[in-house]
This record gives sequence, C-alpha cells and structure tokens, in this order.
Amino acid sequence: MLPFLGESASFPSKASSIAELRKIYSQARKYWPVAEIDEGVEVEEIGLLAAIPFPENNPYSDKKFDLGKRLFNDGNLSRSKQIACASCHDRDLGWADGRKASFGHDRQRGNRNSPTIENVAYSEHFFWDGRAVTLEQQALLPIQDPIEMNFTLAELEQRLNKDSSYRKAFKVAFDDDRVTANKIALSLATYQRTIVSRRSDFDRFLLASKQKTERLKAIYRAAISDKAIHGLHLFRTKARCMNCHYGPTFSDQKFHNIGLTYYKRKYQDLGRYQHTQLPSDVGKFKTPGLRGVMNTAPWMHNGFFADMTGVLNIYNAGGVAIKKNKEDPLSPETSTLLKPLSLTREEISALVEFLKSISAPPALGQVAGLAS
Repeated sequence: MLPFLGESASFPSKASSIAELRKIYSQARKYWPVAEIDEGVEVEEIGLLAAIPFPENNPYSDKKFDLGKRLFNDGNLSRSKQIACASCHDRDLGWADGRKASFGHDRQRGNRNSPTIENVAYSEHFFWDGRAVTLEQQALLPIQDPIEMNFTLAELEQRLNKDSSYRKAFKVAFDDDRVTANKIALSLATYQRTIVSRRSDFDRFLLASKQKTERLKAIYRAAISDKAIHGLHLFRTKARCMNCHYGPTFSDQKFHNIGLTYYKRKYQDLGRYQHTQLPSDVGKFKTPGLRGVMNTAPWMHNGFFADMTGVLNIYNAGGVAIKKNKEDPLSPETSTLLKPLSLTREEISALVEFLKSISAPPALGQVAGLAS
C-alpha cells in the first residue's frame, strides 16, 4: 500500500516523508491519494487541458481568428468608440482588468469584478451568473449593456458596414462582406477560444514521465517546489478544494453560495437568482477556474479580496456561514460544501504556493492550441 493513502490528509513533517509524498505525486494520477470530497460530488481529477473544443456551428479558421482579434481590440464596438472588449480583458492583467469592478460607458462603474476570459473555450456557462450559455451569445451582451458599452447591435452593424476595411475583412472571413451581429459573435468567440493558458509549472510536473531523457524528466519533476507539492496534497485532501475546483480548468462549472451575498446590505448581489429567478439561486456565483488565478487579483465576484491569503481564510472558516430564514423566501444560505478546515498558516501558505504553480504567464491569445 502506498504511504498516505487512507491516512491523515495533513502534510508530513519529516523530510523523508516530504520526499515520499513527492514520490507519490510523481506517479500516475491513479496512484495519488484519494481526494477528500463530499458524498454525491462527482469529480474529475485535476490535470492537463485538452485540445480547444470548437463547436460544429462555429469551427476554427485563421480568417475568423484575425477578424475576431481585430473586433476584440476595437473601441468601435461601443457607443463612445472608446471601450473595447480588451478594456476589461487585458492580456497583461491576466485577461481581466485588475479592478474590483470595471468601468464602462461615461465611466459608470459596474457591480461585479471582470472575470478573466482565459480558458473560456472550456466553459459551460458565461458571466458570474451564467446568463449566457454559449460564448457566441456572451460576446454580444456587453455591447448592449448600458453600463458597459451602451450600444445596440443595429447601430453597430450600421457603423461597421460603413467601414470599407471591415467589409473586406468580413468578406475574407465569411465570403460575404455584409457585417452582421451574428458574424461579429462568431468571430469574437473564435478568437476568445484561443485564449488558452500557457503551460504551467504544474503541467510540466505532470509531463515529467513523458520526457525522453532522464535529465529532462528530472527537470520537469523539479518544476514545482516541495511547498507546492504540500499545497497540491492539501488542495486535494484537507482543504477540500476539489469539491468545487476540479478537472483540467479547476472548476466544476457550477454555481455556489460561499456567503458573500450581502443580503439586504449595501453590497447586496443576488447572483444567479437575477438570471433564473429561482430563490434557491440567491447568492450563487459561478465557480471560477483556477488556472492563472494568481494573475487576476482582486478576487471574488465583487473584487473585494486583493490578497490570496484572505481568500483562503474565508474558505478556512467554512465560508461566511448564513442559514436560511424560512420566513424570507429570498434569504440566502451558504453552501453545505463549505466547512471549517482548521488549516494552519503554514498550510495556507503552501496552498498559495500551489496556486502559483498552476498560474503560468497570461495566455498569448495568438494561436489555437496550448503553447509549450
């Protein structure tokens, strides 16, 4: 039997045990310690990203990519001609914008943090509340939002159809020079799907066994530190992170309430309820993927946390515990997946180190595929 399998999830203190733990995680994932998850939660092991999934109704083409990239960076998609998609999704800021909440038309401030669009190709829902179910649908909504780009699709079509260079670009991409909202959405989505995380230190660690020489294998195994190995083990076990953050993107693609609804208070945000109108969805927000997470501060839907240790302290406490008020149908309730963890400072520091290991430099947004 492998050491630590079925044993305590806490990190061993002796150097020999640390070396043994590294040895275990250097093996195939089927030999890793069993993840600590709640009954009924079906998880996929964390691992490498697969090839980008382009839908049948919008297959990849270089021409659509080029057009989508141009549109993404063009302020002409907004009424003021000053706000582009890239204004809130800046490559240098991890494809987010580094603000608690983004500014839009006439410097109006939104209510939510701008989520990174890195790895949106693998998402099943879009926006914090999941109100868009395809990337093509998502691409057009900020354009029409009065706080964000404050435009209409009809006006946008009219504006771009007057631009001969755009007419030529649409002709190249679609064999038809008419600019339509649908073609804009197809092009933007094609470009955004190529914004895929670069290979992280954690990825290199996983790929060690596939290297051709022992020297390369050793280099890849050393890609993450002992402290990050500690964090990896905690992430999968004592810290219970895999109840929500699993699979290649480190997200279950679902919606949870961790207690930051601020119900009936100044910063109230009812979350997914605003889209579904289901009382059970009050305060629920989409589980963000964690690849590149250290590039996208501040965190949470409201951007209230600028320090990752503070984020982890919330989870260490079991979230912000709120029980359902049966007399109030919209009263939120903190997810039962969150429980007090009793993590030490050393363990929280190790978790931060692991999150660093899955955060490569921001995606290039230049080619379709996972860069090496």
